[in-house]
Amino acid sequence: MSHPTLNRNFPFSAVVGANGPDGPDPMALALLLTTIAPEVGGVLVRGEKGTAKSTIVRALAAVLPPIDVIAGDRFSSDPRDPSAHSPDGPFEADTEVETRPVRLVELPVGATEDRVLGSLHLERALSEGKAEYEPGLLARAHRGILYVDEVNLLHDHLVDLLLDAAAMGRSTVERDGVSVEHAARFVLVGTMNPEEGELRPQLLDRFGLTVEVAAPRVPALRAEVVRRRMAHDADPEAFAEQYADAEEALRARISEAQALVSRVRLTDAALLKIAEVCAAFDVDGLRADIVTARTAVAHAAWCGRSQVILEDIRVAATLALPHRRRRKPFDAPGLDEDLLDQVLGNEDLPPDDDPEPDGPGDDGPGDDGSTDDGPDDDGSTDDGSTDDSDGGPDSGPDGGPETSYDVDAPATSSHDVPPEPPETSCDPAPGPTTSHDVTAATGSTYRTRLLTVRGVGTGTAGRRSRARTTNGRRIGATIPIGNHSGAIHLTETIRAAAAHQFARGRRTGPLVLRPQDLRIAVREGRESNLVLFCVDASGSMAARRRMEQVKTAVLSLLLDAYQRRDKVGLVTFRGSGAEVALPPTHSVDAAAQRLEDLPAGGRTPLAEGLLEAARLLTVERTRDPNRRPLLVIVTDGRATSGPDAVARSRQAAGLLADSGISCVVVDCESGPMRMGLAATLAATLGAEHVPIGEVSADALVDAARSTRDRAA
Repeated sequence: MSHPTLNRNFPFSAVVGANGPDGPDPMALALLLTTIAPEVGGVLVRGEKGTAKSTIVRALAAVLPPIDVIAGDRFSSDPRDPSAHSPDGPFEADTEVETRPVRLVELPVGATEDRVLGSLHLERALSEGKAEYEPGLLARAHRGILYVDEVNLLHDHLVDLLLDAAAMGRSTVERDGVSVEHAARFVLVGTMNPEEGELRPQLLDRFGLTVEVAAPRVPALRAEVVRRRMAHDADPEAFAEQYADAEEALRARISEAQALVSRVRLTDAALLKIAEVCAAFDVDGLRADIVTARTAVAHAAWCGRSQVILEDIRVAATLALPHRRRRKPFDAPGLDEDLLDQVLGNEDLPPDDDPEPDGPGDDGPGDDGSTDDGPDDDGSTDDGSTDDSDGGPDSGPDGGPETSYDVDAPATSSHDVPPEPPETSCDPAPGPTTSHDVTAATGSTYRTRLLTVRGVGTGTAGRRSRARTTNGRRIGATIPIGNHSGAIHLTETIRAAAAHQFARGRRTGPLVLRPQDLRIAVREGRESNLVLFCVDASGSMAARRRMEQVKTAVLSLLLDAYQRRDKVGLVTFRGSGAEVALPPTHSVDAAAQRLEDLPAGGRTPLAEGLLEAARLLTVERTRDPNRRPLLVIVTDGRATSGPDAVARSRQAAGLLADSGISCVVVDCESGPMRMGLAATLAATLGAEHVPIGEVSADALVDAARSTRDRAA
């Protein structure tokens, strides 16, 4: 048998679990289903590092059937589609057609909007004075796969842009004197490590399928993963040859499923069962119903069936619903499979009484003309090094080779049921270290006031502090320096060139432009910051009511940081020293968990806490110099640990003030008799002083209203 030209990528069939005797594992299955029916909306693969997420995604393109395109067309138009429109067209009827492999286009995390959408062709504009469109990555990905590694680190506006294009199947560019619209139908695949931060729920919901992946815990499977990886690295061509037959068989099966999917019948009974499942899990909106139906149809085609059965619905639900069960920002995606089995029941779906086949266009899935808000989460699973389940898959309801693919449901967030704080005899007043620590619960979060960094930064686009960013309102223009890039400021570019037209010999004709005339827009928007929490966990905070209030305030600020796409860190101090409870990370969920488990008790080493925070911020400034920090110190201002505790704390505060770090002191002192130590600390730091009762935005509004009413 002849095989396509082998490449050096790891073969899809060689990934452990991707082509096993019981069928592909959930990640491989989700990827295959979304290529069979791209209208499913893409796949989001969530998992720990080192689980071959990127390996299996890159291997996917090699097993997809090749496509026909019009030769020379930069937009990969389908010659058999009479409605296809390309900005490079129109083409003659006898235009040459070529066959090429499906493209895998990788979108780097640092990509700009111009690179994604396309923009004005600078060379043509400057040398010939022509406003010509230069296609971006969306045009290149048309009819292929668009892969975003670490999609959770991609700028939110770019994620919105990708999902909008995937939903509508086209990209529209209206900028820099260019007006272009082109087709952009692609399979969107995103991978992410939740430890680096989560996607916003709105974006998470718009991925069609999602899968949680983890490395196998069975030693034999781990050994097999290593064995195959080493064999591939030693001789990629020979290794690929071993799996060439399996790759060709998989390619043929995908092609057959793609041809069959439009003929799969989704009966009224099946559609009603899908609606019952989605209603039982209380998912928002109807996107979950649409995606589940489309995925069930794709799974039926993958299994060679012409009608959807219960097993197809079950598989679709495990891939399309887990991430839509996330009700709060700190909740992990999950699915109660016992409830799913209860809703599905054991009885087969009744036969369809309608003699006419229910095409996908009638019931929703598979019809390109159907109405859909956008792509939905994708299901993905562990790639090569996958499958951490203890038992084998269940057989399908018809006794055939169909497999039930279970997606492990992560544990419920600890914020759903707060732990009961233990009894304690800890004295809230400062003093010797007590014999028992207190772990207080967290109350309900609230909307907080906006805390910002002073001045104007140049960091990553976000939603907190003022900054010069790539998006936002245009406030001027500048000459590009070094690698600095951005949208062209057309008016200022022409104005810069106009003064030199006579010297350049122009009398009539188009404007004569030179590279030195180029001006780019300067925009002011908002940036994300590093919000470092320095939390006093000493005995003076250990009173149950006070620590609960502190944790609730910090958790509310963490929720605010999550919504503003900030990086967060947590330093705590108590007893005789301070520790970094959580190094700076994008995972606000991890910070919330560390806060939940934070005990309190002992003396107050305020100086050590401030110095540890300063040390950590110095390290982070070296790692990420453009991300400005905001230090939030949560304390009552007391310093009781060690000799000269007060003097040392003042000295540490002075060092922080000299560093120019923006600080906020959240004053936890309460009661009728207050010493005002936190306010003094804030004055030494040059920081904003916020009583803990005024962290809430509503409390701030109420205070303003009371002041206004008294004045009236």
